[in-house]
Amino acid sequence: MKKSMLTFLALAVSVLFSAETFARDQINIVGSSTVYPYGTVNAQRLGESGFKTPTYNPIGTGGGMKAFCAGVGVEFPDITGASRPMKAKEAKLCLEAGVTNVIEVMWANDGITFSHSNEAEPFSLTREEIFTAMAAKVVVDGEVVENPYQTWNEINPSLPAYKIEVLVAPPTSGTRDAFDGKVMEAGCTLEAVTGSDDGCTDYREDGKIIEMGENDTLIVQKLVEDPERFGYFGYSYLKDNGDKLQPSTVEGVVPSAESIATYEYPMARPLFIYLKADHIGVVPGIQEFAQMMVSDEAIGDNGYLTKIGAAPMVPDLINRVRNVTDSLDAMGFDIAACAEKKHPLKDAGYAFSSGLCK
Repeated sequence: MKKSMLTFLALAVSVLFSAETFARDQINIVGSSTVYPYGTVNAQRLGESGFKTPTYNPIGTGGGMKAFCAGVGVEFPDITGASRPMKAKEAKLCLEAGVTNVIEVMWANDGITFSHSNEAEPFSLTREEIFTAMAAKVVVDGEVVENPYQTWNEINPSLPAYKIEVLVAPPTSGTRDAFDGKVMEAGCTLEAVTGSDDGCTDYREDGKIIEMGENDTLIVQKLVEDPERFGYFGYSYLKDNGDKLQPSTVEGVVPSAESIATYEYPMARPLFIYLKADHIGVVPGIQEFAQMMVSDEAIGDNGYLTKIGAAPMVPDLINRVRNVTDSLDAMGFDIAACAEKKHPLKDAGYAFSSGLCK
């Protein structure tokens, strides 16, 4: 009797698993709004190759990580796009939910642009000047005070007398994380006075900084409406709206595919997709989606993703990521290690290495 009952239970579990296995034949992607235009173009290409066209919900890098790490099974996303690396605390979320088999695909470079209307005067800024315009507290005459600046020429007399107004991404955005690290922290002047970097990423709350949600297209529209406004977003949105917007020169460097690829542009950063390896072979097309995204046809000199703003990686990283997607070998990336702030490229000396699994 006991043996019959165990056999029945095993059969029931098998049937349930089989039902789940074939419950979905379309890839579910979530995550970064920066990766979204690239991911959707790649999804269309995959659809044209015979698979169902994947869906992509641009809920932001942070929101994508939360959904991706919520569990294994076809009710959870297969892939998440990210405009910055997975954080150690996100890796812990994955571990707690049993998402232990994850493949990191670092597939291209991007640059965060600090842009405004083509109808406005060109701006050449330092990261310290951007910090001084946006931070809640700044240093004036050697003292830390609430930000008093109302116009850009009050910060630097050579700049136009435009009002300070910056449209920003929400805290869940990977672009905001990257901007805060590469601009707000890099340009912060507080530590020289206080001995601490506390407050470096705190934005002013007097109406000068306006949070726009996970919608870079809306930011573009709002910048066109008012030539004195600024906003930040990925290079693809600037390239796609070059007839309407212009980037600021930052630290003397204009964002371009070349300056981003070489990391000469100080706001360059890598882009990622993360694959749920346990879903490969269950939901069709996951490996093929990743292989297409890192192919020469996509990210080569005239690739379909390069044409819309993706900047290439150095050859050794291209070879590495193609090995990852072809072999499904994570090349040392491990969720448990990431949760402990360890990453195989952490000490590799790349411009982005220190930010991996932070």
